Amino acid sequence: MSTPQSIVASRLPSVGGGLDWVAIGRQLLARVGYPAIGIGVLLAAWWLGGWMIASNPDTESFADFAPAPAFARLADLLATGQVLEPVTSSLYRIGLGLLWAVLIGVPVGVAIGLSAGLRETSHVPFQFLRMISPLAWMPIAVLAFATWDSAIVFLVAVAAVWPVLFSTAQGVRRIDPMWFKVARNLGAGSWHMLRRIILPAIGQDIFAGIRLAVGVAWIVLVPAEYLGVTSGLGYAINDARDTLEYDTLAAMVVVIGVIGFILDGICVQLIKRFSWHQQD
Repeated sequence: MSTPQSIVASRLPSVGGGLDWVAIGRQLLARVGYPAIGIGVLLAAWWLGGWMIASNPDTESFADFAPAPAFARLADLLATGQVLEPVTSSLYRIGLGLLWAVLIGVPVGVAIGLSAGLRETSHVPFQFLRMISPLAWMPIAVLAFATWDSAIVFLVAVAAVWPVLFSTAQGVRRIDPMWFKVARNLGAGSWHMLRRIILPAIGQDIFAGIRLAVGVAWIVLVPAEYLGVTSGLGYAINDARDTLEYDTLAAMVVVIGVIGFILDGICVQLIKRFSWHQQD
């Protein structure tokens, strides 16, 4: 019966029956060392910027933006649970916006990928609309929707739909046409073709598009929450700026970065899960 030690040892690089400590060291450096160095450089640059701000009489009132006050305030926000309300509100809005982006982007992307005529017809209008900043739709969103929450969800969806749509269309175009011929010869209808061939084949492309959409939507969400609403991370940052609580402002910036990093990591894992190729 294998012991936990033997299982772990069997998964580590070995040379001549023994552990290859050089390879293990390289793996640790790649997975732990390099990320730690990158985080250290980022914190050092942040600390240097905070020190320069505090040393300048013209900017010393912004000194609480430095790492030490920011992390101290972040610890207080976590301990008291004050960070949960803005995080929950923002995640609700971005989640709903991404849902609408997927519900619209995937079907339209599949249709464009399958139909050359539809692809050529929609190319210019879609590229034109894609290049318009989502925040430029703010006045229209305010008029069209009864609540600010709905308007913000609309802006997130407008920002997120294009990466999902184009990534899905590109994935459909990469499907081998022979798959469709074989499926038709076996008597597959349109619904079976969609379920058994198209969606499994483009799963990785869909989640790659969602990953790009999350990045764009997360950037749009914060300025969208500056106006009209009284909750969310964007509102918390704007409120901290108005009340000159720069340690809170910096803490919320850290929270935004951490949540964005986690969301991106989830998308990466989903891309690997639906990949047809083994990824390291």
